[in-house]
Amino acid sequence: MICAWEVDGVIVDPGPQSTEAALLDALGGEAPRAILLTHIHFDHAGASGSLVRRWPDLPVYLHERGAPHMAAPERLVASASRLYGGEEGMRETWGEVVPVPEANMHILSGGETVLDSFRVEYTPGHASHHVSYLHEPSGMVFVGDVAGVRIPPCDFVVAPTPPPDVDIEAWERSLDVLEGWSPSALGLTHFGQVDDVAPHLQRLRTSLHESARLAGAHGEDAFIAGLQQRIDDLTGDLAPAYSVAAPPDHLYLGLERWHRKRAEAAARG
Repeated sequence: MICAWEVDGVIVDPGPQSTEAALLDALGGEAPRAILLTHIHFDHAGASGSLVRRWPDLPVYLHERGAPHMAAPERLVASASRLYGGEEGMRETWGEVVPVPEANMHILSGGETVLDSFRVEYTPGHASHHVSYLHEPSGMVFVGDVAGVRIPPCDFVVAPTPPPDVDIEAWERSLDVLEGWSPSALGLTHFGQVDDVAPHLQRLRTSLHESARLAGAHGEDAFIAGLQQRIDDLTGDLAPAYSVAAPPDHLYLGLERWHRKRAEAAARG
């Protein structure tokens, strides 16, 4: 349910430290040239500091909004621990969170080309520190979570909306960016390669707006039950993996916060 991508010796989203052994085994002892982070959530970026500890010269590319939290992850760990049953549950799920030294960080804002072949654009919506990478030689785009959760060959797409940064309008603009690249394929972290790009992104747009509507109209219990029922009905044997990659209770919390912030902004005029 979590994959890391290796492209020309570059690792895109190495995953959590709890899966580091699998990554190292796949690398066969070879040090990567660099790490590209789409965003700093632990299931994507949690192993970064541990990998830098192993290879001290390893460069890590990430958005400017995420950099302070990777250098000093204590607040991020404390916040996430509330979702994962405290520090013990956090460590069991994601492993050790090691700071990334500032000297190893290459800060992105969007619009850059890095490592000669990766174009970078800022793609918020799922997270305020999210970027996507177009690998120009292949036309493949590495999208983190902004292109959703889907486990091929199943075509069911879930919009991952955990707290605290969900922004539906920004997400729509980010999907426009991805479509504007006319990618040959999408590289999802959850999970794998998507070749039917246009239908996939349309299904994601539908999922995103339907989830937002349901969360606002029906409340937490109905949202969780309804989404879990859809996952069970539409994904078959893959339902447990979908439910872990996109936990319905976490998805509701992000949408509830988005609705609340919108209501507060409207009240202020």
